[in-house]
Amino acid sequence: MARWLPRSTDLTRFCQKLNRVKTLEDDMMETSFNRCLSTIDLTLLGIGGMVGSGLYVLTGTVAKEIAGPAVIVSFIIAGFASLLAALCYAEFGARVPKTGSAYMFTYVSVGEIWAFLIGWNVLLEYMIGGAAVARAWSGYLDSIFNHKIKNFTETHVGAWQVPFLARYPDFLAAAILLVATAFISFGAKVSSWLNHVFSAISMGVILFILIMGFVLAQPKNWSTQEGGFAPYGLSGIMAGTATCFYAFVGFDVIAASSEEARNPQRAVPRAIAFSLGLATGAYILVSVVLTLMVPWHTLDPDSALADAFYRRGYAWAGFLVAAGSICAMNTVLLSNLFSLPRIVYAMAEDGLFFQVFSRVHPRTQVPVIGIVVFGLLMALLALIFDLEALVQFLSIGTLLAYTFVAASIIVLRFQQQKGDVPVPVAGSRPNPEPHEGPSSSELKEYESFSDKLQLVDRDKSKEQREPGQLKAVFEPYLEFLSDFYPGEVVTVAVVTLMVSAICLCSILVFGNTHLHLPTWSYSLLLVLFSLGFLLSLLLIWAHEQQHSTQTFQIPLVPLSPALSIILNIYLMLKLSYMTWLRFAIWLLLGLLVYFGYGIWHSKENLREPRPQRVSARYVVFPGGSLEERVQAVQPSSQPATGLPDTDIDDCKR
Repeated sequence: MARWLPRSTDLTRFCQKLNRVKTLEDDMMETSFNRCLSTIDLTLLGIGGMVGSGLYVLTGTVAKEIAGPAVIVSFIIAGFASLLAALCYAEFGARVPKTGSAYMFTYVSVGEIWAFLIGWNVLLEYMIGGAAVARAWSGYLDSIFNHKIKNFTETHVGAWQVPFLARYPDFLAAAILLVATAFISFGAKVSSWLNHVFSAISMGVILFILIMGFVLAQPKNWSTQEGGFAPYGLSGIMAGTATCFYAFVGFDVIAASSEEARNPQRAVPRAIAFSLGLATGAYILVSVVLTLMVPWHTLDPDSALADAFYRRGYAWAGFLVAAGSICAMNTVLLSNLFSLPRIVYAMAEDGLFFQVFSRVHPRTQVPVIGIVVFGLLMALLALIFDLEALVQFLSIGTLLAYTFVAASIIVLRFQQQKGDVPVPVAGSRPNPEPHEGPSSSELKEYESFSDKLQLVDRDKSKEQREPGQLKAVFEPYLEFLSDFYPGEVVTVAVVTLMVSAICLCSILVFGNTHLHLPTWSYSLLLVLFSLGFLLSLLLIWAHEQQHSTQTFQIPLVPLSPALSIILNIYLMLKLSYMTWLRFAIWLLLGLLVYFGYGIWHSKENLREPRPQRVSARYVVFPGGSLEERVQAVQPSSQPATGLPDTDIDDCKR
């Protein structure tokens, strides 16, 4: 029976395949897309992706059912967490100006299977985002006509009572998605122009809402007679925060569009900062206005803003808000349909997804097949699914992507940049070169019998340490870490940090409610997992990282990404168990696709080196005068070539 068990070497190669990283081209500006987008174009794409149904629908839903007027605090926390994630996206988008967003960022730093799973979830994120916005668009348009479209559909087509499905098929939502798909197929310039038009109208309507809303504001709506400012307490605020993340998922459209930006190194970070700042301010101010205009418990979740103006006697203002919200939702639809096919294209171009989606139309320079196929899938989702169920499912995929991008930033920051010549560390093998004289900043190392011979003939305090190596100040205390490859300890520490964060957040969320832990064990576990998180963070910080770069870098690494990781994990654990169940099913489907297709067609298979026979190895012996003496040592399987016995004895020593 043992003959059927896999050998250890086969398991090792299999794990290496799962964790192989993408090899980037020397010229990352070369692309089959059209680099035509400016900083303003990217900023408006980001604003259009974030300011839509989240502003006009989700604000009222969270205020009435989850957090009350404290939805303002939920948006502040969600905006802060999104800022940490956005800074990570900004650094990656500037350093790796390729389409693919979180998928590409994970692929170049963490590994292939993790990148595929992130890409697989990002696909679902965009499909659900587009479908949810289309249903909100349909609901707002229907409210303008006094719900005549809904009544007609229920009367002549029928209705059903099935969990997670809509009460009736929304043909209007499916139709708008098909129309938007047709416009996106014409190219990036047409999409950008349409987004400019709708964004300008949307920002004008938001400005009107704020001015008119503050005029009609009544502070008594936050009083205790109406339930107070935070009727659901801290748990309601945090639960609302997890749902409010839907409002900020649009900023990653900027990173997904970096391959079509004229100057991505500068445009991507600026566009992300501008768009996220403006969107966060809009959400906070509109939440203030909405909950001050009418009591929070009387809000209409389907069309909160328009209904609030109707109830205050300004029917014309409600009509204007409804019309403006439709324009805002159009920008979100364009944003989702713009990004989704490009994620699919990146995965297909790498061989991890079906190759048909990697085809780019020669005239429009967009992946038309991906646009049409996934536009149809979005329309199908919008036709039958319920908005609230879709929004909850969307949050978990977004938070997972943010978590992996933050972890990827730490891993990549402590890796050596392409083309760097490392200081001798165990495992490095530069090509041997003839000695030209002593140098105070160079050391040569060649492969020895153990493959890990490190020659140290200089004062280590004067060495120029590379990213991933232990800092000189910590070497006397952590000398045992010097024997690892550069970045290896950091990678292990990142994994430990994420495990500690998961355990810590699990205790915080479930310790008192589901696990019913006694006070002493609850406190002890919190202390232990907090120490594990902090020690992992300190261990990462004790290593050198990349500093000199011409592109944007997120400040306070590894602290900023670590905060993003723990906050995202906490918010994920606040979601319902049904959301996790649907998410697990989707992951299993993704694994079937990967192991059935992706792992066999990955283009990294073509780059894997073939094993070669080694004919000779070299050992460098440092002399007192800093001169090097290189001697050939034949492998034991080959006959001796006449080396003096004394030299062979020296090699063995």
